[in-house]
Amino acid sequence: MDKRLADNARLMDNRVRHKISVNLGDITDADTDAIVNAANNELILGGGVAGAIRQKGGPEIQSECDRIGCIHVGRAAITCAGDLKCKYVIHAASMRLGGTADAESLRNSMRHAFELAAANGVRSVAVPAVGAGIAGFPVRRCAEILMNEAAQALRKKEVEKVRFYLIDQTSYDAFFEAYRALGD
Repeated sequence: MDKRLADNARLMDNRVRHKISVNLGDITDADTDAIVNAANNELILGGGVAGAIRQKGGPEIQSECDRIGCIHVGRAAITCAGDLKCKYVIHAASMRLGGTADAESLRNSMRHAFELAAANGVRSVAVPAVGAGIAGFPVRRCAEILMNEAAQALRKKEVEKVRFYLIDQTSYDAFFEAYRALGD
């Protein structure tokens, strides 16, 4: 790539970087249009992020998931947010129920989640470490993949703001490092 193209790519990434934030905290408290759920393909809100969403959001979210039913791994579904601050929950199915996530399922489920956000007028979205908890995917690689998908969604103007919410310092550090690497 010639120097001019490389400079333009860095400039574009710098424009994207200011639309991304990395936060240590509870995603269910996010003040965004939607939050992403680290979902299984059966859309059963069990443990981890999904359990927290179920507990704070109430039974209406699981009821909508039940009406949608099973989705393919690598896809996403959108429901109401029940009693949460946000308007929607986007369920990114990166694993089968009781299974594990892989790089392809993470990429595909997040790509579809951002497409659903755009189709539903969602401008800001909060994202956890999808796949790095119960699904067992390595957190550093997860951070790289999700940060890349967020940057692509911002470049395509599918959303205007992406806020990553991490529940522990190790995940926060991995996501902050992936954030810093944007544009390098």
